[in-house]
Amino acid sequence: MNFWCERAWLPDGLAERVLIRVENGAVASVSTVDTIPLGVRRLYGVVVPGFANAHSHAFHRALRGRTHDGGGTFWTWREGMYALASKLTPQSYYRLARAVYGEMALAGVSAVGEFHYVHDRSNEFGYALREAASDVSIRLTLLDTCYLAGGIDQPVNEVQQRFSDGTAQAWANRVSELKSDDVMKVGAAIHSVRAVPRAELSVVAQAFPDAPLHVHLSEQPAENEACLAAYGLTPTALLHEAGALSPRTTAVHATHLTPEDITLLGESGTGACFCPTTEADLADGIGPARELADAGSPLSLGSDQHAVIDPLLETRALEHNERLRTGQRGRFSPAELLAAATRHSALGWQGGRIEPGAPCDLVAISCSTPRTAGSLPQQVFLSATASDVDTVVVGGRVVASGGVHETLGDVGRLLADAVEELWA
Repeated sequence: MNFWCERAWLPDGLAERVLIRVENGAVASVSTVDTIPLGVRRLYGVVVPGFANAHSHAFHRALRGRTHDGGGTFWTWREGMYALASKLTPQSYYRLARAVYGEMALAGVSAVGEFHYVHDRSNEFGYALREAASDVSIRLTLLDTCYLAGGIDQPVNEVQQRFSDGTAQAWANRVSELKSDDVMKVGAAIHSVRAVPRAELSVVAQAFPDAPLHVHLSEQPAENEACLAAYGLTPTALLHEAGALSPRTTAVHATHLTPEDITLLGESGTGACFCPTTEADLADGIGPARELADAGSPLSLGSDQHAVIDPLLETRALEHNERLRTGQRGRFSPAELLAAATRHSALGWQGGRIEPGAPCDLVAISCSTPRTAGSLPQQVFLSATASDVDTVVVGGRVVASGGVHETLGDVGRLLADAVEELWA
């Protein structure tokens, strides 16, 4: 199938009346035309590349709407998350993840990075996630996560035992049995400097040198304080010491950083993934996104615990958080915001651009809804939400249109059933 776009965001900016020809799921050619050819699929509004959700914990979706208990902190929220994790089986996780990835597909996500730490020392859960992504027709980077401690110098608790392989080498041995294919890339993750002891960090960093490596970094001040007390180093400096900072690494959250931390991340080319809706929901704080970008850290975006699955809302929140933090507007240009929302390279995939050779991943955002009507097309990211996504194309195939997934049908019903099963 070929596509005609009323407007499309190309590498040089927004263009009108764009014809995209497709071969084997990739963009074969891009041109502007005066006449719409017969037999093409018409996409109206603004068409952008498929979004990359660079940080997901799929099972957290079952917590949505269940954690606002009138108070608490990140640390009290975590107890509810542990209670949920204790209930998971590979089968129930597959059903939940299929529905969660379906919700992502409706919102325009064509690749997701699953920060995966519930594995029970086996790969059953990982392959369940792969099957879920395959059913939904989005790409998955399984960021299999090393998790060895319940905190610095603390053993894992009963639930955390499900997360741990015992040692970093045992983790690496298990992960080496996972195989990448056209649906799933196998990556690695250091859960945090709280969960991986200093002596084991370099083992994880070196285990898979060609794969993406992600790490939760300085999400909470308490993490920084514990790291400084134990090692005399910030979490960023500790990761630097272990050789874990590099262009293939993405630091997730990167909220509470020193100027020296920002320099280390930028000079090493380490990316930074912001999850604004989760960081707000968990009262994490607002990280120095502009400073990181200026220092040399490529930015990406994730939905993390899925309080919301809406790449457009995350994109807008990246800019709005900067405004709240600095008192200035226009901290990121629309092109910079789009680049952060479509940074597939953070997950080891090609994509994020509409150009020959790239996967044909397209998201058509309607410009005629009550939210977007009257917006300048180049600023639609600052007015649209996932509800304004009309058509989603992954690998040259339409996977969602008009708010309905082509194969899953009623994603809302699937989500309700999967969540009710876990909490029953």
